[in-house]
Amino acid sequence: MSSAAAIVQAFARQRRHLAWWLAALGLLLALSLTLAIALGPVRIAPMQVWHITLHELGQRLALALPAGDWSVSQQQIVWRVRLPRVLLAALAGSGLALVGVAMQAMVRNPLADPYLLGVSSGASVGAVAVLAYGPPVFLSTVLGTLALPLGAFGGALAACVAVYGLAHAGGRLSPARLILGGVAIAYCLGGLTSLMVLTSDQRDLANSVLTWTMGSLAGTRWDELGLPAALVAAGMALLLAQARALNALLGGEDTAATLGVDTTRTRRGLFVLVSLVTGTLVALAGPIGFVGLVVPHITRMLVGSEHRRVLPVAALVGAIFLVWADALSRIAFAPAELPVGVITSLVGGPFFVWMLWRRQALQGLGA
Repeated sequence: MSSAAAIVQAFARQRRHLAWWLAALGLLLALSLTLAIALGPVRIAPMQVWHITLHELGQRLALALPAGDWSVSQQQIVWRVRLPRVLLAALAGSGLALVGVAMQAMVRNPLADPYLLGVSSGASVGAVAVLAYGPPVFLSTVLGTLALPLGAFGGALAACVAVYGLAHAGGRLSPARLILGGVAIAYCLGGLTSLMVLTSDQRDLANSVLTWTMGSLAGTRWDELGLPAALVAAGMALLLAQARALNALLGGEDTAATLGVDTTRTRRGLFVLVSLVTGTLVALAGPIGFVGLVVPHITRMLVGSEHRRVLPVAALVGAIFLVWADALSRIAFAPAELPVGVITSLVGGPFFVWMLWRRQALQGLGA
C-alpha cells in the first residue's frame, strides 16, 4: 500500500471514529436531558416528558395535538420550570467546555480554565457592578436587558488582558506566571465583588449574589436562552474555523509562526471570543468552575488532540456533564437545593490535583 493510500485510509478511519462518538454522545445527551427533567420532587415519567414537550411545541406551531393524561401542574413543571433550566445547563456546559479548549490551546497550558485564571471572577465583577449600581444612565435605555451580559463581558475581557499581561516574561508566555497571576487576580476580583455587595444600598443584593456567585441555574426562563444559544453556536463555528491555528498554537509560537499563523492577532481574537462567551454565561448562571478544565481533558482522552475532533465532542461532553451536575444539585439533598458550582467544584478540585500530580510524574519520567 502506498503512503498516500495509507493517509487516505487513516483520515477515513478518523472520520468514522468521530461520527461514532458524535452519534453516541448525541443520544446520551438526549437521554440525559429527558431524565434530568423527569427527576425531582415531583417525579414525571420520561415518556410523559416528551409528550408534554411535543404538545407545547405543537401549540406554538398551531398544530392540533391532543392533550394527554397529565395534570396542569406536571405540564407547568416540565415546560416552565425544568425544560428551560436543563437547556441552559446544556448550553452553559457546552460553552464553558469550548472556552476551556480554546484557552488551553492559546496559552499552551492544560491547567488553563476561565475559573482558575480569573476570567469568571472578572465577569462576576462586571455583572455585580451592573446589579449593584445599574448601567450608566445614558445607556440604560439602549442596553436594556443586555446591560448585565455586557457588564460581565467587559469584566471578563479586562481580567483576560490582565492575566495575559502578567504571564508574559521576557516576551514569552510563562505557564507558572499564568496560573499564579490568574489565582492572584481571581482573589483580588473576588474581594472587589464582596466590597461592592457590602457597600451597595440594596439590602437584598447580598443573598442573591451569594447564591449566584456559587453558580445557579434556578429560575431560568425561556426568554433567557436565545443569547447563550446564539453565542455558543457562533463560538463553535468560529473556533472550528480556527482549528488549524489552535493546533499550531499547541506546538508553540515558533511552530505556529512557521505554519503562517499570526499568533498575536489570533490570540487577541480568541481572547475576545472567550470573554464574550464566559461573560454571557456567568451573567446568566454565575461563575461555574472547573467545567472548562475537566471536559477538555476527558475529550482528548476520547478523540485525541486535533481540534476539529475535540471541539464538537467537548461541546457534547460539557453539556452532559453540567446537565447531570445540575440534576444532582437539585435531588441530592432535596428538598434543599445546592448551587451547581458546589457539585462541579467537588469534581473539579480532585481532578485538578490529579492533573498536577500527573504533570509532575511525566516531568519526572522525562528528566
